[in-house]
Amino acid sequence: MRDSEISLDSTDAEPLTVDQAIANLLQKEDLGSRYYAAWWLGKFRVKEEKAIDALLLALEDESDRAPDGGYPLRRNSARALGKLGDKRAIPALIRCLQFPDFYVREAAAQALEGLEDTSCVPYLMELLEGGLEKAQFVPGKPHLVQPYEAIIEALGTLGATEAIELIKPFIEHPVDKVKYAAARAMYQLTQAAKYGDLLIQALSGDDLQLRRSALMDLAAVGYLPAGDAIAETLAENSMKLIALKGLLEKNLAVNATEDLSEDSIKLMNLMDSLL
Repeated sequence: MRDSEISLDSTDAEPLTVDQAIANLLQKEDLGSRYYAAWWLGKFRVKEEKAIDALLLALEDESDRAPDGGYPLRRNSARALGKLGDKRAIPALIRCLQFPDFYVREAAAQALEGLEDTSCVPYLMELLEGGLEKAQFVPGKPHLVQPYEAIIEALGTLGATEAIELIKPFIEHPVDKVKYAAARAMYQLTQAAKYGDLLIQALSGDDLQLRRSALMDLAAVGYLPAGDAIAETLAENSMKLIALKGLLEKNLAVNATEDLSEDSIKLMNLMDSLL
């Protein structure tokens, strides 16, 4: 099936083609259709040049404003661009890191992480300046001054070892999601077991969402000693299986031999026990 023939299944209200989605994104009257079109192009990984061009235009949109003053279309456009792998989006996404809307900055950081281009690292690092002293909640808002979780995770994924000293203090941040993002990044950048162990500690916390996040973090970094703790976590078996699969894939990549290692066999047995 060609990209231009992709459509949503029958459970969705308005099946789209690529051309329809792009037309919806470019029109100005129906803001809801524009928002949906941006999501759709990212969801279905539409990498045609005209789709990228339309999303880049939407990333500059001024018309779609939320009641709180935010920019929903810009956010969705940034998220979509992060999924499509086109490096042309990088300069525009870097500019978004300085945009007034917190959630646009967050979406831009996540998108830059997905595009895996290290040219954005200095700009991400700028947002960590001021450290813990600056990393406070905005008065009257439900979020911090910067989207620290997304910024730190991006720096870890991008292998930004030059950011280690900026990230390290966030291990002590009072917001758990930020603290565990720092632990994830610090493990990726240093391979120090103490940071992987901190993620394991999160698996025994009271907050289910944090336990789920820790499962995905451990899968992303492939921290092998977490296998037993993952299998015993109070969370859905499906998520535990995803996390164990991440560990297994990382272990197989490091130990690429014909014979399975004892660690790989143990992980496979843990996965079997959850089925």
